[in-house]
Amino acid sequence: MTEADTLFGHKHVQRYRETDGEVGHIWKRGSKILLLTTKGRKTGNATTTPLIYEQDGDNYVIVASKGGAPQDPGWYRNLAKNPEVEAQVRGDVFHAHARTAEGDERDRLWKLVNEQWPDYDAYQQETAREIPVVVLERA
Repeated sequence: MTEADTLFGHKHVQRYRETDGEVGHIWKRGSKILLLTTKGRKTGNATTTPLIYEQDGDNYVIVASKGGAPQDPGWYRNLAKNPEVEAQVRGDVFHAHARTAEGDERDRLWKLVNEQWPDYDAYQQETAREIPVVVLERA
């Protein structure tokens, strides 16, 4: 087990930033991690979350699964209010516009992200909500 396998939450963000993703970009079972910074919908404060991602062309795709919980994760509720976000993939920090994929695009991207993290299908079985698939488009 590597150091990255044990990272979670704030510690994951800290080590990722300190090493430009050298530690933390590759996580459990070979999944790839980016850092997403959103503006709090209530506080206006910046919050950064490490998230599994997949790449689709020039865009990055993330999933608001929250492990199949009944409500969307806070970071998703934040970007629903303010879709202008910051992302970091390894040493590349950039501004992006976040949007929720729908219809055929969502179906295609759902298959793509499940190749990266097959647990998403199980998470979907745990909740009545349709788990959002989010596309990050570089600004």
